[in-house]
Amino acid sequence: MTSASEPIQPNSSAALARLVAIMARLRDPVHGCEWDSVQTFASLAPYTIEEAYEVADAIQRGDLADLKGELGDLALQVVFHAQMAVEAGHFSLEDVLNGISDKLERRHPHIFGDAAEGGHHLWEQIKAEERAASADQSALAGVALALPALERAAKLQKRAARTGFDWPDPSGPRAKVLEELEELDQAPSEEREEELGDLLFAVVNLARLMKIEPEEALRKANSKFERRFRAIEAAPDFSAFSLDEKEALWRSVKATESGSSSPD
Repeated sequence: MTSASEPIQPNSSAALARLVAIMARLRDPVHGCEWDSVQTFASLAPYTIEEAYEVADAIQRGDLADLKGELGDLALQVVFHAQMAVEAGHFSLEDVLNGISDKLERRHPHIFGDAAEGGHHLWEQIKAEERAASADQSALAGVALALPALERAAKLQKRAARTGFDWPDPSGPRAKVLEELEELDQAPSEEREEELGDLLFAVVNLARLMKIEPEEALRKANSKFERRFRAIEAAPDFSAFSLDEKEALWRSVKATESGSSSPD
């Protein structure tokens, strides 16, 4: 049996080298792939984000066979970006891997250094020290713009909360949700988008104070809606039903689920 301190994937170096060589060949401006060879960091970024979500989707579905393939697709994105960086003279895949290895060792001094203890509090302390050494001194520095808006809102709020700028309990953000909802009702048409954004931000704050991950909560709500809608649209001549008839079907499906072991 492999011990915890031994590498569990001894053949990964050869496999990684093979992928790097394939990517270099695909990027060849003369003999490479006509699509791969013209990509840029910006054009590839949406695919990188998409692949990360497909990894999360495979995990949520518990499909380990699919997870293997999706992790490969995500690994390709890392190698792809690194190959473009090499071509432009910025950095290499080796730099990327050494960089993350350095970071992991630096943030786990209780394992790789001489610190007496570790844990999440030490990780956060080291991250704060790293931010303090950067040009951007804000507590909000480093919260990626490319994150989904819901997730980014939660991260911004968590960062602000570390400075003491936070509600003491869920009653504050709950009142804010009601306030923002009223402002949305009263807003002229040209201000509704902004007011709706404020409402969504307040809902995220309420979720955070209730110790609920809003992204996960909405993902589950999406899944529930999809499951129930697929059930009602399977009815013969569904498109010809009136709205009241469709609502009745929806309530029937909901009642059936409530009477089963479904947690929804």
